[in-house]
Amino acid sequence: MNSTTIRKIAVTLIIALLSLTAFSQLQLNTPRVESKLYLGAGKKQPLLVGLGGSEGGNAWASEHWKKTRDTFIDKGYAFLALGYFGATGTPDTLNKIALEDIHNAIREACKNPNINKNKIAIIGGSRGADLALLIASYYPDINCVVGIVPSHVTFPGHTNHFTTSSWTYQNRELPFVPVNFEAVPFLMKRDLRGAFEAMLQNQEAEEKALIKVENIRGAVLLLSATKDEIAPTTPMCEKMITRMETLNFRYAHEHVAIEGGHTAPLKHMDLAVAFLDKHFPVR
Repeated sequence: MNSTTIRKIAVTLIIALLSLTAFSQLQLNTPRVESKLYLGAGKKQPLLVGLGGSEGGNAWASEHWKKTRDTFIDKGYAFLALGYFGATGTPDTLNKIALEDIHNAIREACKNPNINKNKIAIIGGSRGADLALLIASYYPDINCVVGIVPSHVTFPGHTNHFTTSSWTYQNRELPFVPVNFEAVPFLMKRDLRGAFEAMLQNQEAEEKALIKVENIRGAVLLLSATKDEIAPTTPMCEKMITRMETLNFRYAHEHVAIEGGHTAPLKHMDLAVAFLDKHFPVR
């Protein structure tokens, strides 16, 4: 075998190796939602949808999350990063966000021939975790959810008056736990967790605003923070697990309480990766 032939074989192998990790990025046309779709090289890729929290923008499309995003793509998932407020072409404020807009963006991504439209998971953080759980509870085509520091109920939109819901469905606001008199002193001193705990003393409103996690048609992983300074995420996750078990939820469901503050679970994305590998495998 001469040197020219060896070089040709080497070039062919390099090109083949690069094609295994190559991916494309597409901007989708989805009303009121910024949608960026990242595709790997495979066929029939399961779709993993990423939702950011109250920071707004399109968090999962950022450079900060590129390494984690690429980990999923390298494993064989397609990744859809969605911005639902504070991003290009989206509402300015987390307020009365339509669940239909998020689901329509997901279905638009599923039109790509390289995506397996029958295999969809959502991963969300903070308010994005609430949204992920809500979407999965309303739409049966979601097969798996990873909720990072989620709430078990709907809370008010982020307006100055706090009198509207964060979410809507079919043009109606979802019931939410309102800001009560007991929460005001905590809000004045910027103690968000204290405010949420005070609001949840309204048990009637809490019951009406519950996210119906029992309606989800797939595995659910919840990651909470034991010392969460934003909201009581560990007890809220415990309530969701209790609800699922009481109502005989038939899919895998797990809650892992991470020691630390609100962002601590973000340092344990390996737990999400392992859960998806087990309950939402590529093949």
